[in-house]
Amino acid sequence: MVGTAILGTTGYTGQETLDRVLAHPQLDVVALGSDSLAGLPAAALDVRLNGDLPPFITNQEALEAGAELVFLCLPHEEAAAVEPPSGATVVDLSGGHRLSAELYPAWYGWEHPRPGELEGWCYALPELWPPDSALVASPGCYATAALLALGPLAHAVDRAGVVVDAKSGVSGAGRGLAASSHAGFVLENVSAYAIGSHRHTPEIAAALGFPVCFVPHVVPVRRGLLVTCYARAIDDTLRERLEEAYGDSQVVRLLSAGVAPELGRVQGCDAAEIALYEDRATGTAIVICALDNLGKGAAGQAVQNANLALGFEETAGLRLAGVLV
Repeated sequence: MVGTAILGTTGYTGQETLDRVLAHPQLDVVALGSDSLAGLPAAALDVRLNGDLPPFITNQEALEAGAELVFLCLPHEEAAAVEPPSGATVVDLSGGHRLSAELYPAWYGWEHPRPGELEGWCYALPELWPPDSALVASPGCYATAALLALGPLAHAVDRAGVVVDAKSGVSGAGRGLAASSHAGFVLENVSAYAIGSHRHTPEIAAALGFPVCFVPHVVPVRRGLLVTCYARAIDDTLRERLEEAYGDSQVVRLLSAGVAPELGRVQGCDAAEIALYEDRATGTAIVICALDNLGKGAAGQAVQNANLALGFEETAGLRLAGVLV
């Protein structure tokens, strides 16, 4: 068993990561980090967590607990300042290690605290760019969906004028309190935000090799994310490229022609759905991807990356079976 520590366990991504670690046949929880619950039993987070789990300790203590695998479910700047334990595999779910150092002031509002160490981190989207080091930066939720949709097509579309229209449930904002995530604002409402300035924009551009116009929206659902990408094809290989990328995947489902992705089929699980269409009036290629922002967009992908980095079965611990409702 691989001893595992989770830092920032009480946030949405931390709780979702813990849930998958508990279901994993080769991972054993040795440290639960939470500065707010340090000293309390695991049941302080959820009464269903029994006495088999260790009590909460501070995030720094969890980092120093000697775990072989560490998940960073921390705020971006806090994760960026972490010194990885020697010899450990570390998977960062935050944006603390996704960009080059010079981009952080403009897109995150702060100078990176450890700029000289960013080259040691690999940006890993398992289906397209699996991890190749022990320090793994997991992509953001919007970036995951956009890159799954566009990554295989990067050399088959006109790189000018690619548009990504994205919609996410309210849990994408995290557990922190904000007026824009209150029920009174979210319910019966759809709102765009961070228009032209969302921090996943440079992440998408860096991975694709060209910029996109990206606009995210909040929709009145708890979880789930859907992106609709528009691009002009320069050849007729789009479907073939998607089939080559995902034909053998157990996580990403390329849907049959005419079948559209739906949030309801991916909510609560770590799978993603992709569909390709062509606009009859303009010939524009339309690629749609649906996933759970806390699953494939965060905790599920982090565990998937850890599995690959450690040589485990790629889907160990993941939730891949949906439930009819």
